[in-house]
Amino acid sequence: MIMTQEQDINYVRIERAIQYLEKNFNRQPELDEIAEEVHLSPFHFQRLFTEWAGISPKRFLQFLTVNFLKTKLDQTKNLVEAAETAGLSSQSRVYDLFTTLEAVTPAAYKQRGEGIHIRYGIHDTPFGQALLGVTDRGVCWLSFLATEEDPRGQLEQMKEHWHQSVFHQDQPLTQSIMENIFFEPRMKRTPKIHLFVKGTNFQVKVWEALLKLPLGSVTTYQNIAGQIQNPKALQAVGSAVGSNHIAYLIPCHRVIRKDGILGDYRWDSTRKKSILGWEMAKKETSEMVTR
Repeated sequence: MIMTQEQDINYVRIERAIQYLEKNFNRQPELDEIAEEVHLSPFHFQRLFTEWAGISPKRFLQFLTVNFLKTKLDQTKNLVEAAETAGLSSQSRVYDLFTTLEAVTPAAYKQRGEGIHIRYGIHDTPFGQALLGVTDRGVCWLSFLATEEDPRGQLEQMKEHWHQSVFHQDQPLTQSIMENIFFEPRMKRTPKIHLFVKGTNFQVKVWEALLKLPLGSVTTYQNIAGQIQNPKALQAVGSAVGSNHIAYLIPCHRVIRKDGILGDYRWDSTRKKSILGWEMAKKETSEMVTR
């Protein structure tokens, strides 16, 4: 499935609708009012949102309320602990994304990193446009673009991060990988997605902990710190989460505050809400089908 320009515009409408719903949720605006805010007919808006999320706009926003997210925090903690006790990894039966992670430290990269070839492309996703970078060893970059953002800014960030590498644009290659990430049925055994990251040993531990979070779940900085056996390193965990340069696949969007507030996100807080609500809706739909 390849998104069209119209589909990219549709995400902008959905983003605006989520912002409006969040702002006015207490008074429960009717469908007609929300549709008018995004300049669509009620019928078209309902169809657009349901096609994207699989549920109604109001049900979507209920996923993002504080009380619901607090419940999800407890569920996730119990699930992760149970999985670890049973010796299950984030790539095994209980998890949705089948990823492997290979890391290179900054020091090792300086010694051996010169000449790494990175092929990149800019593509539409369910959450707007994104820049994808891949090496022979796996995905090394994925970042979302703001609405109407010049992609050259994101490209420069990727080049700065992988500063000794050689870059080539390769839209056909990155398109096929992007489709595997976002559009293949995630509950099926699609090909493993390999990640190639550059970070400190501490950052890599945090990113590996994030990979253990199931689809549609949330956790806290405190839980991640405990998971990596460094419970007092909350500030360092927060910094490592914010330093993640592979959006969505390393799911830093699943980390929220312990009071149930979603908090900030490197690629915009509304996009964080969009991804979390979308994942929860997909998980709920999948569970209903398998019952």
